[in-house]
Parts: sequence; C-alpha cells; structure tokens
Amino acid sequence: MSKQRTIASINDKIRRQQATVWTVEELKARVREVGTAKAFASVDVVTTGTFEPVESSGAMLNLGHTDPPINIRQCWLDGIPAYAGLGAVDLYLGATAMPDYTDASGMEADAAARDRGGGHVIEDLVLGKPVQLRALGQVSDCYPRASFETTISRTTINQFYLLNPRNLYQNFIVGVNAGDRVLYTYLGPLQPHLGNAVYSHPGALSPLLNDPDLQLVGIGSKVFLGGATGYVIGEGTQHFPLQKRLPNRTPIGPAATLAIAGDAKLMDSRWLRGCYFPNYGPSLMLGIGVPLPVLSEDMVVHCAIGDDDVVAPVVDFSIPRRVRPTFGLVTYAQLKSGRISIEGKPVRTAPLASIPKSRQVAEELKKWILAGQFTLAEPVAPIPKDRTFLPQDRLGSQIALD
Repeated sequence: MSKQRTIASINDKIRRQQATVWTVEELKARVREVGTAKAFASVDVVTTGTFEPVESSGAMLNLGHTDPPINIRQCWLDGIPAYAGLGAVDLYLGATAMPDYTDASGMEADAAARDRGGGHVIEDLVLGKPVQLRALGQVSDCYPRASFETTISRTTINQFYLLNPRNLYQNFIVGVNAGDRVLYTYLGPLQPHLGNAVYSHPGALSPLLNDPDLQLVGIGSKVFLGGATGYVIGEGTQHFPLQKRLPNRTPIGPAATLAIAGDAKLMDSRWLRGCYFPNYGPSLMLGIGVPLPVLSEDMVVHCAIGDDDVVAPVVDFSIPRRVRPTFGLVTYAQLKSGRISIEGKPVRTAPLASIPKSRQVAEELKKWILAGQFTLAEPVAPIPKDRTFLPQDRLGSQIALD
C-alpha cells in the first residue's frame, strides 16, 4: 500500500513556503527521469492549466437599486441582452449572448457590434471599462420606475462574479468537414474536403485528464479562475463520467465537466478574453488552473500520462445530426504534430485552446502556491461519477401523441 499524505499537511507546508510544487509537465518529465516512487517523494502539489473557449459561462451582476426603484425585466449591456428574470436588479450575462438586431433604444446594431457578445462585455468589465446599461422595468407599487439608462463599471456595481455552468471538459472532440463547403462551427471554420482538423483541448496538460476518476477534485475545490481564486460548485452541465475509457482511465471523448464560480472583480484580463467565431457567434476564452495534491503514488501515475496516452474522436461536422460519424481516434501527440492522417489523406491540425497560455496558467498557479498565497481546499463532497447523458430525441409530433 502506497504512502498517504493529507491536504492539511500540504497546506501547512504551503503556509511555511516549504512546499515543492511542479507543473504537470515538470512532473511528467521527472517521472520519466526518476520513476514514480522518487517523484512522489519529491513533490507536494502539481499544477495543471488550460486556456480555451468556455461557452457555458457567464457573469452575475447586482446593480444596486435606483431611486425611484426599478424591477428590471429587460436589459442590455452595450447592446447585449442580459437575463433579468431574477431579483429586481440582479442580471446574468451569458458569454455567448449576442446583440439584438435592435437594442433597447430601437437603434439597429451595426456590423462591428454584431461581432461582439457577452464575453466581450465581461472582459470590458474586468478591465474596468465603462459599459452602457439600458433597462426596462415592470411597474408596480414597489418598483414604480419604468426605464433606466446609465453607465456602469466593475467599481460602480455590487457583485460581479463568474458563474459558469460548464467548464473544464475532461476531454473533447476533433472537428473535420468531409463536405463540399466551409462549415462555421463552435470550433471555428472547418474547411471542405477534410481541409483542416481543429481540436479544442490542450491534451495531457488539461486538469481533469490528470485526475481521471475525480479523486482529487470535488465540490469546494479551489482553482485558478481568470487570474483570481475560484471554486468548484458542482458537476457541470453535460457531465458524462460514464464515457468509455482507456486502461489508463482517460476518456475517449467528452466526459466529466465542472461548474465553477469566482469573483470577477479580482480577475485579470490576461486570463479572460472575449472572442468571436465567424458566422457562429461570441464566446469567452478563459484560463483555468487546478492544483492537484500529491496524496499517493497512484496520483503520480495518473499525472504521468503523455499526449501519446490520450485520444480524441475525429468527428465529421458535414453530417447535420446529433450523433455524427467519426473517422476513429487520434492521439494528442498526433494532433500536436500538426498533421493527422484520415483515410490515408494528410490533414493539417490546429488547436482552439492556446497551448502556451495553458502552460502559463499552470506556471502562474505554481507561483501563487510557492509564495504561500494559494492553499488547497478539501472537497466537501465528491463530483458524481454515475451520471448518464440524456439526449432529446423525441420529435414534436411524437410528443403530442405521448
């Protein structure tokens, strides 16, 4: 039985600035040099990171009450609609929210504005930039005001925090296009006739591939989120831990996900950027880093996987169905080489995630821990490991007959 450590004992070393911290790439290299047992004896924490699009993300904002008060029921931030079906001045701005063709003033959004979305407004607020707010209210005795316009910034509102329903896909897909026209997708443009292959995942760098059975990460775990401290608040949407797995326990496609929250007032735009996919829509690029406590040699074994040990399915987007055909599995080592082979044809590859920025996230988190500025949190509950994935397959006509 391997020797065990505790998070409490590791935190004590962190506070005394005596902890040994490696990035996950440093750990992989050390295991190749000295083996699992010696690596385990030498390190306390391993840091992982990713910088990738996170569509299922957004920000909660509380504006504070006006005088007279308003109960907001429609709202636009720089022309981007925010959800107002909450408390009177609580708003949720989704990262993929798109500008209305006309905003609250009735002015038609110009072409440049249509390339912006919720992710860009979130970035502007993090930067401290002013954002124009227009709101329409439901008039009542409590809230007599019918409309309101102002300029807000992160310093003029109360709460401003990211509340992300789905981040950190444990693995994902590779997108290709075997059709005869360009397809504009959430992976970016896919060229016809297998002209390119796009993967969104940083491979063996990625946080949850190094904790494949979610033994170290749980509800309450602390993470690096956009340059500030965040917390895992539960399983993410589309969480599918029952995905088929290789003998090393890594999944062969989309699997576990996490829901994460953190104070956006403390975030840094180096690690949070609005982005736009042509003819598809806006999103948010976000840096997320997860520290993994080295509690056992088994954990070191899981973290020692390389890009040769992790695979993803190559999915043909030219078939407009929920379940699309695939061209089999490829390793992340093949993807990162710049080319893969599909039915004997060489296809160039490109990552949607930034590999250099993913490394920088892991390095930044390492610095925080070494400086004693970031301790680990003991999970208060595990992430469920038995969730199935439920699609919506029934057609409207079938529903009417049920």
